[in-house]
Amino acid sequence: MSFKRLPLMLALFALALAPLAAGPARAAADPAAGQIAAFDNALIETMKQGASLGAKGRYRKLTPVIERTFDLNAMTRFAVGPAWTTFTPAQQAAVTDAFERLTVASYAHNFNGYGGERFEIDPNIQTRGQDKIVQTHMIRVNDTPVALIYRMRDSGGTWKVIDIYYGAISQLTTRRSDFAAPVSKGGASGLIAHLNTLIDNLMK
Repeated sequence: MSFKRLPLMLALFALALAPLAAGPARAAADPAAGQIAAFDNALIETMKQGASLGAKGRYRKLTPVIERTFDLNAMTRFAVGPAWTTFTPAQQAAVTDAFERLTVASYAHNFNGYGGERFEIDPNIQTRGQDKIVQTHMIRVNDTPVALIYRMRDSGGTWKVIDIYYGAISQLTTRRSDFAAPVSKGGASGLIAHLNTLIDNLMK
């Protein structure tokens, strides 16, 4: 290759990479995507310390992160369904607390160690009505990437997660199906007992 042509080749190469570099920058500039980027970073940090922290340590570390990132009140209402309006305010608060503990315990259980994983956020943030859809992939070494899709809504000036899709499956729709029997049989107290059992199993 002629060295006289090298500057031109480098310029063309830089132009070719420009859209790729702009993609993550656009995603990071979006406030909803920025929330997910911060959440992903916290997950990676926790995973790297997973063994030394243990389940309880991971739980403590992730609790404030999940409270910042998730609209747990909205998620609990949807997961409970129509029965929510039959609960007293005290019962609603207790169910929301149990749902938060279940959410944190699920992440503490599932993200328990690090094997070189990283997250990539799709720069194309979709808008659906009042919500934004942020798509991300967890890239795993020598394994199939895991797609995680976050539905987010502005909550008092901060974009927060209101649902998570694993492929086409809504986590909250799955939760509502799981919660239906305990709610039908035991109301709020029956649901709380069910959630506590799930939490205990995750934290073993």
